Amino acid sequence: MDDSGVHTIASSTIVVIPAYNEGTILNTIVTSLLNKKYKVIVVDDGSNPSLQNQLQTSSIYYLRHKTNLGQGAALQTGFDFAINLHPKYIVSFDADGQHDINDIEALLKPLQNGIADITLGSRFLSDNPSQIPLSKKFVLYLARVINFLFTGMLLSDAHNGLRAFTISSLQKIRLTENRMAHASELLFEIKSSGLRYREVPVTIHYSDYSKGKGQSAWQGIQIVFDLVLHKLFK
Repeated sequence: MDDSGVHTIASSTIVVIPAYNEGTILNTIVTSLLNKKYKVIVVDDGSNPSLQNQLQTSSIYYLRHKTNLGQGAALQTGFDFAINLHPKYIVSFDADGQHDINDIEALLKPLQNGIADITLGSRFLSDNPSQIPLSKKFVLYLARVINFLFTGMLLSDAHNGLRAFTISSLQKIRLTENRMAHASELLFEIKSSGLRYREVPVTIHYSDYSKGKGQSAWQGIQIVFDLVLHKLFK
């Protein structure tokens, strides 16, 4: 595919970035996405101070929660706004610098080809899964088992924030889990809506900063608790 084709796809794609108290890496991510011609929504989830001043561009959509509600809530706010802009595709992208912008094109291909409604990034299908820290592997394995028990979907990477959606698929999904349990809730929604999904290999860039922003084992236990409540009361 030539550059004009890539740019046409990018201009039909909105990237939603939930962000809370992020550093300068956020501005680097946004600039790189804009250089690739993607449209960008940043949802500031109650950061103190506001992230607006550190974003050195007016070429994005900036949304802000007055208080910190959680990543799930920030994603749903971004998804609602993105759907109203009527793109072909919507991508979720973390703000901590772990994701590789070049992976977005691979995530979009199955959607373009009509063989999937949603693509889910997987670090375990990439060429360098050994770079994953041991403690992170434990949390991700726990998440994988939990998701299988609650959803019946056995993914290789259950809590990867890099995902792509057709607009029609995202219109069938509603996240009500405000915090990290939203990743498992998303799988509930995919299964119950009969949406077609595929995992796509992606690269994760680990740094001291991004590892500090990741999930801990204790957060994994909290997710289990939230999922039990979700099952009991939905």
